[in-house]
Amino acid sequence: MFKNILLGLDGSAESTRALELARKIAAEDAAVHIAIVHVREFMIAGRAGMQTTRADEEDLEAIVRKQADELAASGVDSTLTVVSTTTGGPAHVIADQAKERGADLIIVGTRGHTGLSGLLLGSVTQRLLHVSPCPVMAVPSGVAVELSGGQGKTAAAVS
Repeated sequence: MFKNILLGLDGSAESTRALELARKIAAEDAAVHIAIVHVREFMIAGRAGMQTTRADEEDLEAIVRKQADELAASGVDSTLTVVSTTTGGPAHVIADQAKERGADLIIVGTRGHTGLSGLLLGSVTQRLLHVSPCPVMAVPSGVAVELSGGQGKTAAAVS
């Protein structure tokens, strides 16, 4: 059904669940290509130059690179792109990447914010739902999905 998937990873447990769902879809259809995108956000810090918005960005990027390498090593047709941005936020970058790549699905994790906390705190997934050029599969925690081949269960769901 979906042949060109864009997978947004940020190194969090939530995005790992999104990765497992993407892996499941690819296992069911070998023709699937997964374009992994990691967005490195920078803020302008006056004369000090630009700083990443997350202090542990280097560690998170290493996690994402390892996940991408493991996915490719498992035989899934996949690529990794790391994009830096100072404006618009990750949702817009992910949407732009999906449009450029002709993605027919975006898969991302979510922290499971309620509507009110998402409104107050902001949410990449929530914003992505408004700017995406294609369907978005948001994978919350707490629901198990059986992986193909009986490889056990991973917490994942589609909302």
